[in-house]
Amino acid sequence: MGTVKTNTVHSQITSNTKPTWKKSDTLWVLGLYGTAVGAGTLFLPINAGVGGLIPLLVMAVLALPMTFFAHRGMTRFVLSSSNPGADITEVVEEHFGTGMGKVITLLYFFAIYPILLVYSVALTNTVESFMQYQLGIEPPARALLAFMLIIGLMAIVRLGEQLIVKAMSVLVFPFVAVLLMLALYLVPYWNGAIFNNVIPAENGVSSILMAVWLILPVMVFSFNHSPVISSFAVATQKEHGAQAEQQCSRILARSHIMMVVTVMFFVFSCVLSLSPANLAEAKAQNVSILTYLANHFDTPIIAYAAPVVAIIAITKSFLGHYLGASEGLKGLMIKMARGRGKTVGDKTLNTVTALFMLVSSWAVATINPSILGMIESLGGPIIAMLLFIMPMYAIQKVPAMRKYSGALSNIFIVVIGLISISAIFYSLAQ
Repeated sequence: MGTVKTNTVHSQITSNTKPTWKKSDTLWVLGLYGTAVGAGTLFLPINAGVGGLIPLLVMAVLALPMTFFAHRGMTRFVLSSSNPGADITEVVEEHFGTGMGKVITLLYFFAIYPILLVYSVALTNTVESFMQYQLGIEPPARALLAFMLIIGLMAIVRLGEQLIVKAMSVLVFPFVAVLLMLALYLVPYWNGAIFNNVIPAENGVSSILMAVWLILPVMVFSFNHSPVISSFAVATQKEHGAQAEQQCSRILARSHIMMVVTVMFFVFSCVLSLSPANLAEAKAQNVSILTYLANHFDTPIIAYAAPVVAIIAITKSFLGHYLGASEGLKGLMIKMARGRGKTVGDKTLNTVTALFMLVSSWAVATINPSILGMIESLGGPIIAMLLFIMPMYAIQKVPAMRKYSGALSNIFIVVIGLISISAIFYSLAQ
């Protein structure tokens, strides 16, 4: 009895003691930051500022809590498995059964995979434009250029998950540096245009509420790094064992504070250097904020910096989304095989996944469809369901997660999730 009591006390001390901070934790802080601060960031200032000052301030207040609590909820969900090392698709099946496991795995895949295709198109377009207009080089045939770019990205992917995280953490430095330099460069251009019409003459308060309502799904998309959360939770569990949840929360907090501070400075600097009319024009042109700034100010610095920043951002986003998309596809194949009473080997899983991602990404990038708006509208509700609603539902239904119930943050996340879903359905109806 005494031994059991001593072991129990020792276990409690181990789980309650502050975990040791390791180099791998710093890499994850940067890796998560790198996945979140990507291509979506370049469209955020347009959507944030077009509604005027009040929606922008609301976004500044909501950004940190909604991002941190939502991603912490998903991390806790992955860690709630009785089988350490289980990824998100296996955890869903364990808690909700085989049928729901298949549905969630399918949703998880379709929340991430289409965005991967969008980034394939965006990267090809950006590199092609950069070669043609900034470097004065005639780009190769689109099919060849797209193939070379996708092969380059796949080469990084084939070297392993840890290298992807390291690559994202290395790419973070030049990306953030240039992003902040651009934000600082715009400071002399700041003007008071956004303060002139705080409450619009037309529809007044109702138009402000509408702008706030419609900005939430854009924030969900722009600050989302759920594709890498499953890999992050599993890796941290291997490193820290019983202290994984506590350490995950510390890593997420640091990553999200960095993200919100830098992204919001960039957003405010862009918005303050333009007018709401300019932002509405940028939205109508369907271009990123950097492309619009380059044309608006006609300055060589922005003209050359913009495509470089965009290439880095899209590359990071592609790598981060590849982790989630490949995990989802492997989960689907395993479940399909299991339904037929068969098993699939790791080598087969990896080969089929890599070939599917390569061929489909290359084909879509070559065809060059205009699907960015459609993908964001269709992918948004699924991201909100998986990231905001599912972990909160699990807190009420899964015994291993009951300890997280009763927190006000849970209600906050459910409300934000439901509003985001409804706002995107509104956009589709329009």
